[in-house]
Amino acid sequence: MAKQLGTKPRIGLLGTGPWAGRTHAPALAGHPGIEFSGVWGRRSEAAAALAAGSGTRAYDDVDALFEASDAVALALPPDVQAPLAVRAAEAGCHVLLDKPVATTVAGAREVADAVEAAGVASVVFCTLRFAEPTARWIEEQTAVGGWFLGEAHWLGSLYGTGSSSEYAASPWRREKGGLWDVGPHVLSVYLPVLGDVTEITAARGPADTHHLVLRHTSGASSTATLTLSAPPEASGAALTLYGTGGRVALPRWDGAVGAFGGAVDALIGSARTGEPDACDARFGLRLTEILTAAEEMTAEGTAAEGVLQDPSASDSPSHSASSARGYNRSGGVA
Repeated sequence: MAKQLGTKPRIGLLGTGPWAGRTHAPALAGHPGIEFSGVWGRRSEAAAALAAGSGTRAYDDVDALFEASDAVALALPPDVQAPLAVRAAEAGCHVLLDKPVATTVAGAREVADAVEAAGVASVVFCTLRFAEPTARWIEEQTAVGGWFLGEAHWLGSLYGTGSSSEYAASPWRREKGGLWDVGPHVLSVYLPVLGDVTEITAARGPADTHHLVLRHTSGASSTATLTLSAPPEASGAALTLYGTGGRVALPRWDGAVGAFGGAVDALIGSARTGEPDACDARFGLRLTEILTAAEEMTAEGTAAEGVLQDPSASDSPSHSASSARGYNRSGGVA
């Protein structure tokens, strides 16, 4: 049974890596409307250090943190996150997930099903859907409609020559590349504005680069080039829409801490009202389905094309083409 939120909901954090330390912990510690209930990590010494620096306590037992919390935020590798999110939901905790929810369709579906079975709220932190001014921009372009095509590139330099980013030590990013790390960001903009993906063509480029061509339920098409291996001199992200209203470009966005605070607010709102957020676990499942299709098409190193069937829960009003909320991250890591 889902936990009822008090005046100041208790929110715990699972994860102690750079992303948790730079974004989740500062946002939770600084949020005036919640109680930061504690930190759990796979390395107890890291959990203790992060908790001490954030004014909260560390937990060695994740189930004890679930018991002490109304909701939990997860900042873990996707396939570590998924089973723990299931356990959190089963304990009645509302869940604030990182993207991607999982790198397998089965794993993401288990999370979505557990969330729905427990009746808890869920939000997937797709940065651009919660950052400003991108969140507002996405809502505006969704309302405008009449889009003909979209063009996007996300050229991260995480693995480019000379990179010193601490995120480069992430094993799952090294294995899955830009398709899975920055692909969710692009899709989180395209899906509310252009509609769900019905057809996809995918091809590999240099290193981890993927090129996607998508067809959407609105009739529009879009492209995306995704990588974490661009030369630092060429890194950057951009998304442009073309349609009857002309040409519009995604604006630059503010840092991730503020965006994460917006995601916290969205989770609390969903938990209080019972209305699913547009970026909930079912939306996260759809992202995993699309990325898996692209990955499978390029597994042999050749371009491929396919039709994506409508997801089992695509008739949910929270995932319609009219749903919108905004996202964030430059350089390639979220």
